[in-house]
Amino acid sequence: MTVVSSFPLGEIIQNQEASGRISKWAVELMGETLSFAPQKAIKSQALADFVAEWTDTQPPPAQIQAECWTMYFDGPLMKTRADAGLLFVSPLRVHMCYMIRLHFATSNNAAEYEAVVNGLQITIELGVRHLDMRGDSQLIVDQVMNESNCHDPKMEAYYKFVCHLEDKFDGLELNHIAQKFNEAADELAKMASAQAPVPPNIFARDLHKPSIDYTSVAEEGPLVEPTAWPKAPSITEAPAAELEAMEINAEPPEVDQGMDW
Repeated sequence: MTVVSSFPLGEIIQNQEASGRISKWAVELMGETLSFAPQKAIKSQALADFVAEWTDTQPPPAQIQAECWTMYFDGPLMKTRADAGLLFVSPLRVHMCYMIRLHFATSNNAAEYEAVVNGLQITIELGVRHLDMRGDSQLIVDQVMNESNCHDPKMEAYYKFVCHLEDKFDGLELNHIAQKFNEAADELAKMASAQAPVPPNIFARDLHKPSIDYTSVAEEGPLVEPTAWPKAPSITEAPAAELEAMEINAEPPEVDQGMDW
Protein backbone atom coordinates (compact mmCIF):
# COMPACT_ATOMS: atom_id res chain seq x y z
CA MET A 1 0.00 0.00 0.00
CA THR A 2 1.30 3.43 -0.94
CA VAL A 3 0.49 6.39 1.22
CA VAL A 4 0.64 9.79 -0.50
CA SER A 5 1.11 12.66 1.91
CA SER A 6 2.56 16.14 1.77
CA PHE A 7 3.59 15.80 5.41
CA PRO A 8 6.70 13.60 6.24
CA LEU A 9 4.58 10.92 7.92
CA GLY A 10 6.97 8.12 7.04
CA GLU A 11 9.90 9.76 8.81
CA ILE A 12 7.85 10.17 12.00
CA ILE A 13 6.59 6.59 12.18
CA GLN A 14 9.94 5.01 11.20
CA ASN A 15 11.89 7.15 13.67
CA GLN A 16 13.82 4.90 16.10
CA GLU A 17 13.42 7.41 18.91
CA ALA A 18 9.64 7.55 18.62
CA SER A 19 7.78 7.07 21.90
CA GLY A 20 4.30 7.17 23.29
CA ARG A 21 1.37 7.04 20.93
CA ILE A 22 3.57 7.30 17.82
CA SER A 23 5.44 4.12 18.87
CA LYS A 24 2.13 2.32 19.30
CA TRP A 25 1.15 3.33 15.74
CA ALA A 26 4.46 2.06 14.44
CA VAL A 27 3.89 -1.32 16.13
CA GLU A 28 0.38 -1.59 14.69
CA LEU A 29 1.55 -0.72 11.17
CA MET A 30 4.62 -2.96 11.34
CA GLY A 31 2.72 -5.88 9.86
CA GLU A 32 1.69 -3.85 6.82
CA THR A 33 3.86 -3.06 3.81
CA LEU A 34 3.85 0.70 3.57
CA SER A 35 5.72 2.92 1.15
CA PHE A 36 5.49 6.66 1.53
CA ALA A 37 5.62 8.91 -1.55
CA PRO A 38 5.43 12.70 -1.80
CA GLN A 39 2.31 14.24 -3.34
CA LYS A 40 2.79 15.14 -7.00
CA ALA A 41 1.53 18.28 -8.72
CA ILE A 42 -1.74 17.99 -10.66
CA LYS A 43 -1.22 18.50 -14.35
CA SER A 44 -2.96 21.43 -16.00
CA GLN A 45 -5.09 19.23 -18.26
CA ALA A 46 -6.27 17.14 -15.30
CA LEU A 47 -7.23 20.32 -13.46
CA ALA A 48 -9.10 21.59 -16.50
CA ASP A 49 -10.98 18.30 -16.79
CA PHE A 50 -11.85 18.44 -13.10
CA VAL A 51 -13.23 21.99 -13.42
CA ALA A 52 -15.18 21.09 -16.56
CA GLU A 53 -16.65 18.01 -14.89
CA TRP A 54 -17.87 19.78 -11.76
CA THR A 55 -19.02 23.02 -13.39
CA ASP A 56 -22.75 23.23 -14.19
CA THR A 57 -23.37 23.23 -17.91
CA GLN A 58 -25.10 26.45 -18.97
CA PRO A 59 -27.52 26.13 -21.91
CA PRO A 60 -26.84 28.44 -24.85
CA PRO A 61 -28.96 31.61 -24.92
CA ALA A 62 -32.11 31.29 -26.96
CA GLN A 63 -31.99 33.15 -30.25
CA ILE A 64 -34.55 35.94 -30.48
CA GLN A 65 -36.42 35.67 -33.74
CA ALA A 66 -37.22 38.87 -35.51
CA GLU A 67 -40.88 39.86 -35.26
CA CYS A 68 -42.39 39.74 -38.72
CA TRP A 69 -45.58 41.57 -39.63
CA THR A 70 -47.92 40.52 -42.44
CA MET A 71 -49.63 43.01 -44.76
CA TYR A 72 -52.48 42.17 -47.15
CA PHE A 73 -53.14 44.80 -49.83
CA ASP A 74 -55.64 45.21 -52.63
CA GLY A 75 -56.67 48.00 -55.02
CA PRO A 76 -59.61 46.76 -57.12
CA LEU A 77 -61.12 48.91 -59.85
CA MET A 78 -64.87 49.46 -59.40
CA LYS A 79 -67.34 50.86 -61.92
CA THR A 80 -66.66 54.49 -61.14
CA ARG A 81 -63.41 54.61 -59.15
CA ALA A 82 -60.55 52.64 -57.60
CA ASP A 83 -59.62 52.56 -53.93
CA ALA A 84 -57.26 50.56 -51.75
CA GLY A 85 -57.54 48.37 -48.67
CA LEU A 86 -54.85 47.26 -46.20
CA LEU A 87 -54.88 44.64 -43.47
CA PHE A 88 -51.94 44.38 -41.06
CA VAL A 89 -51.39 41.35 -38.80
CA SER A 90 -48.89 41.79 -35.97
CA PRO A 91 -46.75 38.95 -34.55
CA LEU A 92 -49.29 38.77 -31.69
CA ARG A 93 -52.11 38.28 -34.25
CA VAL A 94 -53.54 41.78 -33.72
CA HIS A 95 -55.37 43.02 -36.83
CA MET A 96 -55.23 46.65 -38.03
CA CYS A 97 -57.50 47.72 -40.92
CA TYR A 98 -56.93 50.69 -43.23
CA MET A 99 -58.86 51.92 -46.23
CA ILE A 100 -57.56 54.56 -48.66
CA ARG A 101 -60.00 56.59 -50.73
CA LEU A 102 -58.47 57.82 -53.99
CA HIS A 103 -60.07 61.05 -55.26
CA PHE A 104 -58.27 61.10 -58.61
CA ALA A 105 -58.48 59.14 -61.82
CA THR A 106 -56.32 56.05 -61.66
CA SER A 107 -55.98 52.58 -63.08
CA ASN A 108 -56.25 49.25 -61.31
CA ASN A 109 -52.46 48.77 -61.26
CA ALA A 110 -51.89 52.30 -59.94
CA ALA A 111 -54.39 51.65 -57.15
CA GLU A 112 -52.50 48.45 -56.25
CA TYR A 113 -49.26 50.44 -56.11
CA GLU A 114 -50.94 53.10 -53.96
CA ALA A 115 -51.85 50.33 -51.50
CA VAL A 116 -48.25 49.06 -51.49
CA VAL A 117 -46.67 52.52 -51.06
CA ASN A 118 -49.04 53.63 -48.30
CA GLY A 119 -48.76 50.26 -46.59
CA LEU A 120 -44.97 50.50 -46.53
CA GLN A 121 -45.17 54.01 -45.15
CA ILE A 122 -47.52 52.91 -42.36
CA THR A 123 -45.22 50.09 -41.31
CA ILE A 124 -42.24 52.45 -41.30
CA GLU A 125 -44.16 54.80 -39.00
CA LEU A 126 -44.94 51.84 -36.73
CA GLY A 127 -41.26 50.89 -36.55
CA VAL A 128 -41.70 47.54 -38.31
CA ARG A 129 -38.39 46.11 -39.59
CA HIS A 130 -39.58 42.77 -41.04
CA LEU A 131 -42.63 42.67 -43.30
CA ASP A 132 -44.32 40.03 -45.43
CA MET A 133 -46.53 41.67 -48.08
CA ARG A 134 -49.23 39.62 -49.77
CA GLY A 135 -51.43 40.63 -52.70
CA ASP A 136 -53.43 39.08 -55.52
CA SER A 137 -51.99 41.30 -58.29
CA GLN A 138 -49.51 39.13 -60.21
CA LEU A 139 -48.25 42.10 -62.24
CA ILE A 140 -47.34 44.21 -59.19
CA VAL A 141 -45.61 41.27 -57.50
CA ASP A 142 -43.61 40.44 -60.65
CA GLN A 143 -42.54 44.05 -61.17
CA VAL A 144 -41.40 44.59 -57.58
CA MET A 145 -39.59 41.22 -57.57
CA ASN A 146 -37.81 42.16 -60.84
CA GLU A 147 -39.53 39.36 -62.73
CA SER A 148 -41.32 41.74 -65.10
CA ASN A 149 -40.41 45.05 -66.73
CA CYS A 150 -42.31 48.32 -66.30
CA HIS A 151 -43.40 49.64 -69.70
CA ASP A 152 -45.65 52.38 -68.30
CA PRO A 153 -43.81 55.48 -66.97
CA LYS A 154 -46.26 55.73 -64.06
CA MET A 155 -45.68 52.12 -63.06
CA GLU A 156 -41.94 52.68 -63.31
CA ALA A 157 -42.21 55.66 -60.95
CA TYR A 158 -44.12 53.58 -58.41
CA TYR A 159 -41.63 50.71 -58.77
CA LYS A 160 -38.63 52.98 -58.11
CA PHE A 161 -40.21 54.42 -55.01
CA VAL A 162 -41.02 50.96 -53.62
CA CYS A 163 -37.34 50.05 -54.11
CA HIS A 164 -36.43 53.25 -52.26
CA LEU A 165 -38.62 52.30 -49.29
CA GLU A 166 -37.25 48.77 -49.28
CA ASP A 167 -33.94 50.03 -47.85
CA LYS A 168 -35.72 51.04 -44.64
CA PHE A 169 -36.43 47.38 -43.74
CA ASP A 170 -34.18 44.61 -42.49
CA GLY A 171 -36.36 42.02 -44.21
CA LEU A 172 -39.06 42.60 -46.82
CA GLU A 173 -40.91 39.97 -48.87
CA LEU A 174 -43.66 40.25 -51.47
CA ASN A 175 -45.72 37.16 -52.22
CA HIS A 176 -48.59 36.54 -54.60
CA ILE A 177 -51.70 34.90 -53.15
CA ALA A 178 -55.03 33.85 -54.62
CA GLN A 179 -57.89 36.32 -54.50
CA LYS A 180 -59.85 34.11 -52.09
CA PHE A 181 -57.10 34.55 -49.50
CA ASN A 182 -57.19 38.34 -49.87
CA GLU A 183 -60.87 38.93 -49.15
CA ALA A 184 -60.27 41.12 -46.08
CA ALA A 185 -58.24 43.73 -48.00
CA ASP A 186 -60.70 43.53 -50.91
CA GLU A 187 -63.66 44.25 -48.60
CA LEU A 188 -61.84 47.27 -47.14
CA ALA A 189 -61.28 48.65 -50.65
CA LYS A 190 -64.94 48.14 -51.53
CA MET A 191 -65.99 49.93 -48.35
CA ALA A 192 -63.80 52.87 -49.35
CA SER A 193 -65.44 53.00 -52.80
CA ALA A 194 -68.93 52.98 -51.29
CA GLN A 195 -68.30 56.37 -49.62
CA ALA A 196 -70.06 55.05 -46.53
CA PRO A 197 -69.29 56.20 -42.98
CA VAL A 198 -66.07 54.72 -41.63
CA PRO A 199 -66.83 51.81 -39.27
CA PRO A 200 -65.18 51.75 -35.85
CA ASN A 201 -61.70 50.27 -35.48
CA ILE A 202 -60.91 51.07 -39.13
CA PHE A 203 -58.55 53.86 -40.16
CA ALA A 204 -59.32 55.83 -43.30
CA ARG A 205 -57.60 58.46 -45.36
CA ASP A 206 -58.48 60.52 -48.45
CA LEU A 207 -55.84 61.04 -51.14
CA HIS A 208 -56.53 63.86 -53.57
CA LYS A 209 -53.39 63.31 -55.64
CA PRO A 210 -50.98 60.40 -56.27
CA SER A 211 -48.49 59.56 -53.56
CA ILE A 212 -45.53 60.00 -55.89
CA ASP A 213 -44.39 62.41 -58.56
CA TYR A 214 -44.70 60.88 -62.00
CA THR A 215 -42.08 63.29 -63.36
CA SER A 216 -39.34 61.56 -61.33
CA VAL A 217 -39.02 58.67 -63.76
CA ALA A 218 -35.57 59.68 -65.01
CA GLU A 219 -32.66 57.58 -63.81
CA GLU A 220 -31.09 60.40 -61.82
CA GLY A 221 -34.33 62.15 -60.98
CA PRO A 222 -35.11 62.80 -57.30
CA LEU A 223 -37.74 60.74 -55.55
CA VAL A 224 -40.56 62.58 -53.86
CA GLU A 225 -41.58 61.31 -50.43
CA PRO A 226 -45.32 60.57 -50.18
CA THR A 227 -47.42 62.42 -47.66
CA ALA A 228 -46.62 61.02 -44.21
CA TRP A 229 -49.27 59.15 -42.28
CA PRO A 230 -49.90 60.45 -38.77
CA LYS A 231 -48.01 58.60 -36.05
CA ALA A 232 -51.01 58.59 -33.73
CA PRO A 233 -53.47 55.72 -34.14
CA SER A 234 -56.38 58.08 -34.83
CA ILE A 235 -56.15 59.78 -38.20
CA THR A 236 -57.59 63.27 -38.47
CA GLU A 237 -58.39 64.29 -41.97
CA ALA A 238 -57.20 67.67 -43.15
CA PRO A 239 -59.07 69.73 -45.75
CA ALA A 240 -58.03 69.28 -49.33
CA ALA A 241 -56.57 72.78 -49.43
CA GLU A 242 -54.17 71.96 -46.58
CA LEU A 243 -52.88 68.85 -48.32
CA GLU A 244 -51.46 70.87 -51.19
CA ALA A 245 -47.88 72.02 -50.80
CA MET A 246 -47.55 75.75 -50.23
CA GLU A 247 -45.61 77.41 -53.04
CA ILE A 248 -43.28 80.25 -52.12
CA ASN A 249 -42.20 82.47 -54.99
CA ALA A 250 -38.96 84.30 -54.34
CA GLU A 251 -38.82 87.95 -55.28
CA PRO A 252 -37.07 88.56 -58.66
CA PRO A 253 -33.62 90.20 -58.47
CA GLU A 254 -33.44 93.91 -59.04
CA VAL A 255 -32.50 94.92 -62.56
CA ASP A 256 -29.47 97.12 -62.98
CA GLN A 257 -30.83 100.16 -64.80
CA GLY A 258 -27.34 101.16 -65.92
CA MET A 259 -26.89 97.99 -67.94
CA ASP A 260 -27.91 98.45 -71.55
CA TRP A 261 -28.40 95.51 -73.83
